[in-house]
Amino acid sequence: MRLCAACLMWIAATFCLPFAAQAGEFDLLDRSRPEVSQMLRNHFRRRAHEALDRRLEQYELLKTPEHIYTWQKRQRDKFRELLGGFPERTPLNARVVGKLPGDGFRAEKIIYESRPGFMVTATLYLPNSPAPYPGVLFPCGHSENGKAAANYQKACMLLAKNGCAALIFDPPGQGERKQILLDKGHGHPVNLAPFKSTSEHMVTGVAPVLLGQNLATHFIWDGMRGIDYLQSRDDIIADKIGCTGSSGGGNQTAFLMALDERIVAAAPGNFITTTRIKNDRPGPGDAEQNIYAQTKYGIDHPDFLLMRAPKPTLILAATQDFVPIEGSWIAYRQAKRLYSKLGLPERVNLVETDDKHGYNAELRVAMVRWMRRWLLDTDDAITDEELTPFSDDQLQCTPKGQTLLVDGAKSILDLNREEERRLAEQRSVVWERLSSDQRREAVREVAGISEAADLSGADVKRSSDVKREGYQIQRFVFLTSPELKLPTLLFVPDESNGNATIYLHANGKSTEAGVGGELDRLVRSGRTVLAIDVAGCGETQTKPWRYGSMSGVLGPNSAEFYVAYMLGRSFVGLRAEQIVTTAKWLRSRTRAKLQVDLIATGELCVPALHAAVVAPDHFGNVDLRGGLHAWKTVIDTPVTERQLINVVHGALRSYDLPDLRALIPAAKLTVTDPRDAAGNPIAAD
Repeated sequence: MRLCAACLMWIAATFCLPFAAQAGEFDLLDRSRPEVSQMLRNHFRRRAHEALDRRLEQYELLKTPEHIYTWQKRQRDKFRELLGGFPERTPLNARVVGKLPGDGFRAEKIIYESRPGFMVTATLYLPNSPAPYPGVLFPCGHSENGKAAANYQKACMLLAKNGCAALIFDPPGQGERKQILLDKGHGHPVNLAPFKSTSEHMVTGVAPVLLGQNLATHFIWDGMRGIDYLQSRDDIIADKIGCTGSSGGGNQTAFLMALDERIVAAAPGNFITTTRIKNDRPGPGDAEQNIYAQTKYGIDHPDFLLMRAPKPTLILAATQDFVPIEGSWIAYRQAKRLYSKLGLPERVNLVETDDKHGYNAELRVAMVRWMRRWLLDTDDAITDEELTPFSDDQLQCTPKGQTLLVDGAKSILDLNREEERRLAEQRSVVWERLSSDQRREAVREVAGISEAADLSGADVKRSSDVKREGYQIQRFVFLTSPELKLPTLLFVPDESNGNATIYLHANGKSTEAGVGGELDRLVRSGRTVLAIDVAGCGETQTKPWRYGSMSGVLGPNSAEFYVAYMLGRSFVGLRAEQIVTTAKWLRSRTRAKLQVDLIATGELCVPALHAAVVAPDHFGNVDLRGGLHAWKTVIDTPVTERQLINVVHGALRSYDLPDLRALIPAAKLTVTDPRDAAGNPIAAD
């Protein structure tokens, strides 16, 4: 028998409605007010501003060259540490796979391996004049065809026609270096990718967090190995290296010029601003632009210039750019002051073109003049030229157009899996040596959870109650900070059996609050039940404003995740603290001698598990439903489903989720319907 759509809708309305609360019945926050609907955004923005204020105080202390050089070394070392460090240098296995003639220049198609099997496709533009030449590294912005993008080609051609070699390479996720390919069944990949470049960066940026790395770690290493390649050639002057790029390439240039002292002259384009302004608009960048704890440790956009002072640096900016131009001038001013203190103010400059985001002719000319000035000791006027870019096919380096279709090639996903296996061996040895208390302390430290005794009591405001037969529903709002409000429902039975439960539903506190729902059943059994919307859940969820098109993959709070991430804060830690705080409040309010039982569903299982582990005295039975089974599945899954919120920086260096479950007595732990990182059911432990 077939049912029509109208019949199905009637059945759903008739049989499902009693189990759900009426719309708005338990809403405690006025989400029409921006300060409420964007409370998480405001919370982390305020914390970021506080950290950036502290950074400015430190900047003002840089008075002498000695102060500056000490600060530079400290910041560069910290930057490398936050990136997770870099691998050892291995053979590049570089090869020229083709040559192309040009008008006043020539080009070579290059493949090198930044790591064994991790292939980088590139084009080297060379002058027709006699060698040797300075070499300019050119990281790509977010062009879908990578190194073949017309404006990037033109910049490289203009460099070559004016005496500088230019090496432009495909970043991961672009051009010939897609990291996720579709397949035609039976595991045979085809030259089709499910994501555009920016989206793939966001997808592949989730797993490295757990390894204590960042997608940028791979981007930067590709660039550093590109410099290795340039310096390995007899026709390149090894100590005359420049670097420039636009947008995402400007981002890579900024990171590279701060970390690699071989870069003599740099020109980051369409990227340099300030974090304070960028957090407001357009918001945090792609995964590879957001470095763990960079804001906490005072690494702002201007610092990428300051860390390399007094080496020549030119900021390329655009008046109408979505990268805020006022931030570019603030960064320039800060750099100018520092360069002046070092006696070389002429070595930093800014060029502004009255245009939108992009590497236009004015910026190309300014960049080439800058490179000629500092790499060729020639300071003269040049002009842009009519340049004809090569086609994508002409610049193709690999036989089938993708490195992953080459036998033996590795992807970032492969590198992640290799690193996870290495870390698993290491952490198992260390973990076994720790006592239970030491393990709990390690979890608390890694996830950034304050000790239960240090968690200040929340300010609690009570709203009107709802009376039902056999119990009442008391409505509260917890204020855990000036901006963060946690709406809660306390179900109080008329006849209590002395038991208490915290209920955390991934879809919000009201999901099971209707008559006949699970909260109704629990309270009718005599339990006192507290249902909470922890940060980013239910009424506290932020409306996607930065990565809206990717919210289905990343989750709705992804922009807030990255602002918090740059503060060195995890959502897992924040949510776990809120769970512990409310558990303490509930025990105090009910005068319960027994521990509070804990029920969590979906994405809230990970913070609930952390809370139960770090504060075992507060919790009794723990019931986890439909939660992530193991962080290892995040590493093993190419496209995860809304797991960004659940990752903790560097956690897999110390523990995985099964290690946490083992710290809870088996008689007290129930795990049902565990899921992998793609949301698929898997077998329980």
